[in-house]
Amino acid sequence: MIEQIKYIIAKQPWLMAAAALLVVGIWMASGFIDRDEDVATESGSTLGAATGPMRVQVDTRQAQNIERHINIYGNSEPARTVEMGTEAEGRVEEIYALRGQSLKAGQPILRLDLRDRQARLDQTKASVNEHQTRYSAQQSLQSDGYVSESQMAETFAELETARAELTRAQLDLANMTIRAPFDGVLQERDVEIGDFVRAGDKIGTFVDNTTIIITASVAEGDASNVKSGDTATAKLVTGQNVSGKIRYVSAVADRETRTFMVELEVPNPEGTLPAGVTAEMQVSTGQVEAHKVSPALLTLSTDGTLGVKTIDSFDKVQFFPVDIIQSDSDGIWVSGLPVVAQVVVVGQGYISPGQSIIPVAMTADTALAAEGSDESEQLK
Repeated sequence: MIEQIKYIIAKQPWLMAAAALLVVGIWMASGFIDRDEDVATESGSTLGAATGPMRVQVDTRQAQNIERHINIYGNSEPARTVEMGTEAEGRVEEIYALRGQSLKAGQPILRLDLRDRQARLDQTKASVNEHQTRYSAQQSLQSDGYVSESQMAETFAELETARAELTRAQLDLANMTIRAPFDGVLQERDVEIGDFVRAGDKIGTFVDNTTIIITASVAEGDASNVKSGDTATAKLVTGQNVSGKIRYVSAVADRETRTFMVELEVPNPEGTLPAGVTAEMQVSTGQVEAHKVSPALLTLSTDGTLGVKTIDSFDKVQFFPVDIIQSDSDGIWVSGLPVVAQVVVVGQGYISPGQSIIPVAMTADTALAAEGSDESEQLK
């Protein structure tokens, strides 16, 4: 028998190769079958585990009434700034105020040379006296019929002309002295003694620093919560804290930034508050019910909405969109949740709205980690 097999193989060697190939094929096929069975077993185990409810930690949170604030950044400015000019021409003869000096309304800043203005004033005064005397004499003669009505009218017109010239001469003389238009500070002085100025030439800049205006821009979403007359506070970059009232809210948003200008008026009678510095304005918009949570508890819905996941009375996951009211050093305040909410604090990244879960109360040992972690693992 063995001899016959050897004879057949010797005559037809390809049969040996075919037999070897068949054996190898059977061996490989048996390996794939075992692997498929293992994968099927593993998949079945995984599916079986996934079908069971997940366990997550929850914490019951109670809403609180907090004062809502809007924080906006801006700059402090003087209440008024004027570019001072002359109403007459002349040479600067005397300077009374230095740059940066505080002045009361009406205090002199500088004086131009009078030239012949005093002489013209004296002349117009004499002219008024002359016409006044003539008019009074004609009035006494009119009753006797010696002066006609037309003569009286002509004399009265001349008297009024003389009075007008007197007023003009008095104003011209008064304009030789440039005075502070209101209480404030001489910010800049552009002339010195000996300079010649013409009517309308700039002689300096005067600012009203008895009141400081803090100007800032509020986002279009918050503009409706800011109204003229509201009380607000601000902190200057110098560390000074001030308070005042909103005096102006623009009715039209800026075309480029889509923000609304807000002006806060702050009294500064002593002039101790600086103008032109950075300031943070805080506007109160009333009380609102909010929950304090860790930023790590915020999640995004499928459409990108920011919210918080909670558990309802049927142990099902709910997603509530929230608005961030304000932030503190140890958390943020959000609105949009129920007054009493069971907030998911561990495992929120592994559950979806509508899913049934097994809630576990948050323990003291895991509270700190749950509040501070970005994403917690599912409880085993």
